[in-house]
Amino acid sequence: MVFAILVVSYASSMRAYLRQREHINELKSQIAQAEASIAVAKREKRRWSDDAYIEQQARERFGWLLPGETGYQVIGSDGKPLTGHDALTDPATIAQKKPDAWWSKVRASLDAADHPEKLKKPTPATRITPNSG
Repeated sequence: MVFAILVVSYASSMRAYLRQREHINELKSQIAQAEASIAVAKREKRRWSDDAYIEQQARERFGWLLPGETGYQVIGSDGKPLTGHDALTDPATIAQKKPDAWWSKVRASLDAADHPEKLKKPTPATRITPNSG
């Protein structure tokens, strides 16, 4: 009976101890994350105290130029300027068009010479107007 009472009392104490250890580990994790965030903020603050970094950010973010410089802007296929987040396609990743073999060009030339009616003929002019001027 005494043994059962001791087991129950130790079990509840052990459960409380384990809960507290879990809470301590969570708090340590939060402290580590906060310290990492503070280190990033301090590094960013040091960067903004450098004049070269400020100039770089002004150029990237606002497109500012120094007197005498010429600025260029790359326009995408949709007519809108590309932003800093856009990237051009790497030419190595584009499949190159395989050129036609020389004999197929020769054969096409011979076929065109042998059957000229297959070639598109220009439509003749039906009306000629004089130049004004």
